Amino acid sequence: MHRREFITLLGSSAVTWPLEARAQQGERVRRVGMLLPATLDDSEYPGLVRGFVERLQQLGWTEARNVRIDIRWAGGGADANRKFAGELVALAPDVIVAAGNTSAGPLLQATRAIPVVFAIVPDPVGAGLVDSLARPRGQRHRIHEFFI
Repeated sequence: MHRREFITLLGSSAVTWPLEARAQQGERVRRVGMLLPATLDDSEYPGLVRGFVERLQQLGWTEARNVRIDIRWAGGGADANRKFAGELVALAPDVIVAAGNTSAGPLLQATRAIPVVFAIVPDPVGAGLVDSLARPRGQRHRIHEFFI
């Protein structure tokens, strides 16, 4: 290889390498925590998790590409719910999903900085999880805001 060809090759590599490196970095990975009041071998909750993951995929969110889901199976025990709520908050996810009063309560006690989205709570006002349905804790959060 001639010296001029070598310098040209080296120069073009130096120019294109940062562009390639940036392209390989990909998009930001969003982190979702889930606290569930069941065990992994429960008959209902694994199916709900699969449905949640499938819906995220339909919306363009794929694990290991642009979303990471950290699940804690508390088994319904109060001590386990508090322990796993603390673990999830320590991971600093973008949002935490909870199922039921027993999961949502410890999460809301553990954090006010991380949005907690909960389901399977028949009366969140009566359970003391939110001040009102119109303005829960004075903040309005929609889960899709954290995936934009």
